[in-house]
Amino acid sequence: EPPAGSPAPGPAAALLEEAADLLVLHRDFAAAVQRCQAGCDSLGAGPGPERCLFITSSAEVKCSLCVVGIQALAEMNRWREVLSWVLQYYHVPEHLPPKVLELCILLYSKVREPQVMLEVGSTWLRDQTNKSLPEYCSLLELHLAHVLLPLGRFEGAEELVRGSEVLDSEQQLALLGTIGESRCQWAQQEERGPATEEQQDTETETVLGALSQKLLTVLTLLRRALRSMSSHFYLLPYKKMLLATFLLYLVVVRLDPASPTSLPFIYKLVQLFRQAWAAVLSPIHRPPIRD
Repeated sequence: EPPAGSPAPGPAAALLEEAADLLVLHRDFAAAVQRCQAGCDSLGAGPGPERCLFITSSAEVKCSLCVVGIQALAEMNRWREVLSWVLQYYHVPEHLPPKVLELCILLYSKVREPQVMLEVGSTWLRDQTNKSLPEYCSLLELHLAHVLLPLGRFEGAEELVRGSEVLDSEQQLALLGTIGESRCQWAQQEERGPATEEQQDTETETVLGALSQKLLTVLTLLRRALRSMSSHFYLLPYKKMLLATFLLYLVVVRLDPASPTSLPFIYKLVQLFRQAWAAVLSPIHRPPIRD
């Protein structure tokens, strides 16, 4: 909130209060973002007095509006839009307020996308005006811990620490020690990586081998069953079955079953079906039992 001694612009301050109420009390995040956008648009994005030094109350209100907007976007799981949404009101990374930059670094670190803030944070830290801010050292450490080290940028981190004019010798040694520890942990993880991959490959091969063995067993049983069925059907009296089918066709299609002249054919058909059925069910034509 803006200090009591410096009154903020009326419309933007009112929109800030509405956005905060919508965010905290009503949990209406979309409406909160709309209020923040309206407030930032009313303030504009001019350089000079609205830079990170927070000289004017309008800069403070603008920063607060962006903080509320970042929180509302994060609550709606629209964190990918945060950086572009903020930069449309500050244009360049160097003009971002320290609080806004801090929230962006923490947000993208939490969602495991620290590379988004790599260039933005480095650009902000190289700016000479930002180096005079009291929050510079804490933001430098935050950038190291949540952006450079998780990405394995150890050389860039060492150059940033050694080339910093703001850090004293003790702070530099402490940060360089942290970088060295992170480098060792990174190397150990890379050494364990191939071993873990080989173990996963071995487990995969074992599973595939077991599945292949089961599949081979099923195929063997299926082959035996098909062989037994083929030998069984090979012994069936095909000639009698074909003759019975032909006679059935003559009786049903060509002859009238009610006619007396059709009775001999029907009788012969019944006899043929009985003989075929007896041949199928006889013990001679049953499939042999195999182990």
